Amino acid sequence: MAIYEMRTYTVIVGKMAEVVELYKTQGWPALAKHPEKLLSYFTGDIGALNQLVHLWKFDDDADRRAFWAGVFGDAEFMAFARQLRPLLAAQENKLLLAAPWGPQL
Repeated sequence: MAIYEMRTYTVIVGKMAEVVELYKTQGWPALAKHPEKLLSYFTGDIGALNQLVHLWKFDDDADRRAFWAGVFGDAEFMAFARQLRPLLAAQENKLLLAAPWGPQL
């Protein structure tokens, strides 16, 4: 059964433009090497204005752990992550299972 990981990054107020630019120039080029697991990225519009949310799909927890081990072992990604972390106020990760009704991603 597939599992989904929703990562929500709360960005320090006033730093979202910097985060977006960093993702566009460094984060996405590093993550684009691993596109098969990413469903989408989202930014808040109303309510959670300072949040960046991304949703990933994995076959199971072993697949998830192997994927992130590969990403965190990538020097290009880690250089991006070192610049991103000081711009974040908080990070929340949730593991989700698809409901047994409705559309299946």
